[in-house]
Amino acid sequence: MLYEALLLTAVLFIAGFVFTAVFHSPLPPILRFAFQLYLLLVMASYFLWYWLHGGQTLPMKTWHLRIVRTDGQPLGLKQACLRFLLALIGVGLGFGILWALFDRERLFWHDRMAGTKVVMSNG
Repeated sequence: MLYEALLLTAVLFIAGFVFTAVFHSPLPPILRFAFQLYLLLVMASYFLWYWLHGGQTLPMKTWHLRIVRTDGQPLGLKQACLRFLLALIGVGLGFGILWALFDRERLFWHDRMAGTKVVMSNG
């Protein structure tokens, strides 16, 4: 997760730089809200793209991990979006990761609720 956070921070930093280059600082309140929404959409795009195109972000490839449905098939758009939204809630509030300590299959809360799981990948 640390590797994922570092990479995501870099992606959001670049996206933030582009936004502030276009709209300049200081941002009025309505643009600050638009900026936050923009960063959320960038983050969603990052995860959804990789989950829908191979099931792995770059850090997941490094650790040979993949996101799949509970039946082992690749995620569809609806399921990937649901997983992202649930992860925002669970990880954001702090219980989504801790859930895995008590889950019988060691699934994160967002995986349990979205019908997904993290598996070891080949290569």
